Amino acid sequence: MKGNIMKHLFQAIGIIAVCLILSFTVAAQRRSSSRSSRHKATQRKSTHAKQNLAVKPPAEYVPVLKYDPARNADQDILDGVAEAKRTGKRVLLEVGGQWCIWCHIMDEYFEKHPDLLAFREKNFVMVKINFSDENKNEQVLSRYPKVAGYPHIFVLDTDGKLLHSEDTGQLEEGRGYNLDKFMAFLKEWAPEKQG
Repeated sequence: MKGNIMKHLFQAIGIIAVCLILSFTVAAQRRSSSRSSRHKATQRKSTHAKQNLAVKPPAEYVPVLKYDPARNADQDILDGVAEAKRTGKRVLLEVGGQWCIWCHIMDEYFEKHPDLLAFREKNFVMVKINFSDENKNEQVLSRYPKVAGYPHIFVLDTDGKLLHSEDTGQLEEGRGYNLDKFMAFLKEWAPEKQG
């Protein structure tokens, strides 16, 4: 009788062992299948993310506020015009160079007159175009009227069309600029607001 009990006990242990092995195998397959599904979903997300990178959101525009002979003036103008079109502003091309004393005086003048600067920033995209011995940007500047003195300002519309050529000497007063004249110039060439 003891032998029969032991035999049944070993059979029961064997059946339990087989059941445990099968349940561990099924559980492992489910985990593997689940990981594979998650991996495929991750791959799909990754593929979608890569596809979305192909359609890049527009980069934030950085105004060209320094004269730099190494810059690509043609590209700077294209970027400025694109930003003007996006924002409904106009473009101010300021031609000058680091060597130009009046260019620095103009920069300081805007800093000292925050209302003038704020009006410029609200209505215009600023693009400085270098003119110096290192890079005269002759090809780019040949598209515009001849410049008699520096700094010189060209006003462009949202399509890059020249609207006005301004000799900034007309805006000078003493060793600086005339605030009323400068503001009147900016207001005259600011875009017309709708509504």
